[in-house]
Amino acid sequence: MKRFIAFCIMICILATICCTSMQATASADVAVDLSSKSACLVDFASGQILFEKDASSHLPVASMVKMMTILLTLEEYEKGTMTDETLISTSENASSMGGSQVFIDPYVEYSAKDMLKSVIVSSANDASVALAEHIAGSEENFVVKMNEKAKALGMNDTNYVNCTGLPAPEQYSCAKDCAIVLKEVAKFDKYHEFSTIWMDELVHPSGRKTELVNTNRLVKYYEGCDGGKTGSTNEAGCCLSATAKKGNMRLISVIIGAKNSQTRFNECSKLFNYGFANFENRSIVDSQKSIKSLPINKGKNNAIDIFAKEDFSVTTKKGEETNIDINYNLPDKINAPTKAGEVVGKVVLSKEGTVLKEIELIVKENVDKLSLKDCFDRVATQW
Repeated sequence: MKRFIAFCIMICILATICCTSMQATASADVAVDLSSKSACLVDFASGQILFEKDASSHLPVASMVKMMTILLTLEEYEKGTMTDETLISTSENASSMGGSQVFIDPYVEYSAKDMLKSVIVSSANDASVALAEHIAGSEENFVVKMNEKAKALGMNDTNYVNCTGLPAPEQYSCAKDCAIVLKEVAKFDKYHEFSTIWMDELVHPSGRKTELVNTNRLVKYYEGCDGGKTGSTNEAGCCLSATAKKGNMRLISVIIGAKNSQTRFNECSKLFNYGFANFENRSIVDSQKSIKSLPINKGKNNAIDIFAKEDFSVTTKKGEETNIDINYNLPDKINAPTKAGEVVGKVVLSKEGTVLKEIELIVKENVDKLSLKDCFDRVATQW
């Protein structure tokens, strides 16, 4: 009887240990417990999704729509068609926008810098429409550009109806797509010039002033957060897309449909904490570093450096191996002449037999072909 009781006790102890172990394993697999409707955590460098919750669900995202408005404006800067000093003529339509606004006056001129800053810092609806009308002639034309850009970026679960995020029945996006557009926006230095501002002011042409306060509290209270976009309507709930960088790793965190403002900041921070604690970004191909030097046939230079056309990174759990196979397809030598940007080969990156990426290999300098005089001079020098 004693042996039977001892056996039963041992079974109970083993069962408890196994159960505890299983619970520990299960809790380790559960990344983050979130109450918001939808969420997504993405590594900036690789674009890899590290966590998602209903990340493709079609949902209203309120003012996070303005990330596309910001992106298209930044691209105008990049093209040189707009500068900080560009004057934006305001309309009655733009100045009449409700919701979040900076109370622009109609029929006056503001600088593009002030309008862009007002959108990025204070999520101003009136400034958003003023920019849209300047860039495309009307908000309707601008929305066409927004949807075209979304399609080009692979945002297949997004449809824009306006440039502000004000409620519209047919307007929707998803956490995954919001991460895509913020990833594009965060590439611009001009964006970060304004996105980290906590408080500022807009001086109107009349001389009156409007205080600007950043709607994204994380730029002040979360270490490394240097950008993002809030959104809040009865329809969408409280939303937030944010980006933060620690060390060499930048993350994009998206929350849609939080029950209140504090929850969106808490849960966005929770995603950041999970990502930075458990993952690391590893650069596999660096476009700024020469892969190798190849001899040049009949060139004024004896050799030329070869570079990858773009970067490639992978994100892994800390301590895990990347196991990336790298194969370079290059000739033994390059024939002169060469032009900067000329494609001379490619690098193939694969894992366990599956090709992950093919990147073109280029030269970054012009090398002229040897002239007859160059040949004589070279022979004379070597004599």
